[in-house]
Amino acid sequence: MKMGYECGECIFHRGYLGIMKATNDPSVRFRALRLLFQMLSENVGPEAVPSVLGTMRERIIREVTGNPDPYADVKRTSNEKALAVLPMAEKLVSAEASDEMRFRRACLLSIVGNVMEFGITGYKFEFGDLHKLLHNAVEDLVIDDTLEAFAIAKESQLILYLADNAGEIAFDTLFVRELGKIGAKVIVAVKDRPVFNDATVEDAEHVGMHEIADSVITTGTDTMGLLLPECSKEFLSYYDSADFVVAKGMAYAESITELEIDAPHLLLLRTKCPNVARYFGVERNRNVAKLLASLNKGN
Repeated sequence: MKMGYECGECIFHRGYLGIMKATNDPSVRFRALRLLFQMLSENVGPEAVPSVLGTMRERIIREVTGNPDPYADVKRTSNEKALAVLPMAEKLVSAEASDEMRFRRACLLSIVGNVMEFGITGYKFEFGDLHKLLHNAVEDLVIDDTLEAFAIAKESQLILYLADNAGEIAFDTLFVRELGKIGAKVIVAVKDRPVFNDATVEDAEHVGMHEIADSVITTGTDTMGLLLPECSKEFLSYYDSADFVVAKGMAYAESITELEIDAPHLLLLRTKCPNVARYFGVERNRNVAKLLASLNKGN
């Protein structure tokens, strides 16, 4: 997925907010801003991928400010707020009458978790909205490949689950549990090092994912989305051998749609920005469960 003309403003805006959060030193802030402007001037264009520019931005902020995790407090709060709502979400899943419908409901609630995002231009999220959004998960669904995904999951022996944000990962536990009940081995991958508000091993353990998944690994890197040349050998071995890949969030959608894939991929996300909504041909602030059976680069 290539960047749209709106992406430049959003990438800069999130960078500005990140710099302000990472340091209070005016001279360091100016230095980080200059490097951010330079990176954007050299890389913004119609062939750029937003998640790649986001990765470059976050590395600049961390390297210049010396702050390894500017969003640590945001991630802790997100995990705690999500865990407080999780029992209600669990009841919504358990109320479904069949394995297929529990799978679908858990999948949709994991998508709702993707609303927990900050700094996107024109997008606002409040933790108090979670209850309503969880109950409206079906009404907000505009692309629904969940039942096709259920059929694929039932035939899969190894499923790789690419988690996205802290907080959101609490709701992922519901879907990972349902995937495991089908009989597949489920490996959950988080980021190796902090990048924006993406989940790390610490976040996975905070919400109990290590007790539900067969294993929690890292991608071996700190990229937003999936940049295979930067991933670890361990991650690549699972990615290459997985029968089914579930990928959460916009950054994974932006990057995976640039890859040649063999195994089916299920993209689960909230269309929080106009560029992503336009790519999928839907409205902004809607839920998407898009199955990619095969995809050639450039499509």
